[in-house]
Amino acid sequence: MPIYEYECKACGDVFEHLLLHGETGEDVECPSCRGKDTRRRLSTFCSVSGSSGPGAASASSCRPSGGFS
Repeated sequence: MPIYEYECKACGDVFEHLLLHGETGEDVECPSCRGKDTRRRLSTFCSVSGSSGPGAASASSCRPSGGFS
């Protein structure tokens, strides 16, 4: 069950939505304004490992962009 990031075209809110088995993600409702004119965004993620070499991310650089709905 993947978690996708969405943006509401009506109010501009960015939120995450867990797609349950059988859901297509076409009628995802905005939790702020209840609008259905939403689009899935290309989201990025961050992984923090024990390494501290070049390219290693720090915990402060891994911030979530929205809350679960």
